Amino acid sequence: MGRLTGKVAIITGAANGMGAAEAKLFASEGAKVVATDLKEEALNEVVSEIKAAGGDAIGIKHNVASEEEWKQIVEDTVKRYGKIDILVNNAGVSTTMTIANLEMEQWNKVLDINLNGCMLGMKYAIPEMQKNGSGSVINISSIGGIVGMAGSSAYTAAKGALRAITKGAAVEFAKDCVRVNTVHPGIIETPMTAPSFKDATPYYKTFTQLPYFGKPEDVAYGVVFLASDESRFMTGAELVIDGGWTAL
Repeated sequence: MGRLTGKVAIITGAANGMGAAEAKLFASEGAKVVATDLKEEALNEVVSEIKAAGGDAIGIKHNVASEEEWKQIVEDTVKRYGKIDILVNNAGVSTTMTIANLEMEQWNKVLDINLNGCMLGMKYAIPEMQKNGSGSVINISSIGGIVGMAGSSAYTAAKGALRAITKGAAVEFAKDCVRVNTVHPGIIETPMTAPSFKDATPYYKTFTQLPYFGKPEDVAYGVVFLASDESRFMTGAELVIDGGWTAL
C-alpha cells in the first residue's frame, strides 16, 4: 500500500480489462486516477468502485485518437489535481484480418488508436512531467510487438512501432528524469480476447508455458512497478508478462 501516494495518473482504456485493473490498483496504492475511455457507463462503474474503496478518481469520456481531446484531458487533469506524474497508454483495439484482406479503414483505425493515440498522450502529458522534474510513461504494447502473429498485421505493426517510439522517447526525455517504458502482455483474459476463450483448448494454449492464462491484475502489478519509484533506474525497457510465450 502507498507505493503511488501523492502521484497523479492518467490511464486510458480504463473501462474494463487491464485498464480497469490498473486504475483500481493505482488508486489502492494512493494515486489520484484520471480514468478515460469511450465506454462511459462501464467507466463510471470503475470510478464508483474506486471511490467506494476510499480512492480518488474521476472518469472522462475520451477518444485517444483525437488530438483535441488529449489537450483537454491533460488540461482537465492539471486543473483538478495540479500536475501529472504518470501516463498509462492502455487503450487499444485489434483486428484479425490478414494483410491480403485488410481494408485501409481497419488499418488506419488500429494505428490511430494503438499508436497515434499513445504518441498524442506523450506529446501533451510529458511537458507537464518536465515541469515536475520527473514522470513515468507506461505504453502498453504486446508480445505482438516483439514476435509475429498471423492474422494480426495491423495490430502487430502498431505495437511494434509503439515499442520503437517508446525507446526514442526514453532517450529524448531521460535528461528530464521522465522515464518511458513498455509492457508486453501475452494472452490476458479480457473482453478483447474473450471470444477466443470459448474454445475449450484455445490455439495459443500451446504457446503459453504456464498452465494458466494471465489475468488483468497480472499486468496491473507490473504497470504499478514501472509507475512507482521502485523502477527509478528503468527507462526504454520492455517488461514482458506473457506466461513464457516469447521464451519459445
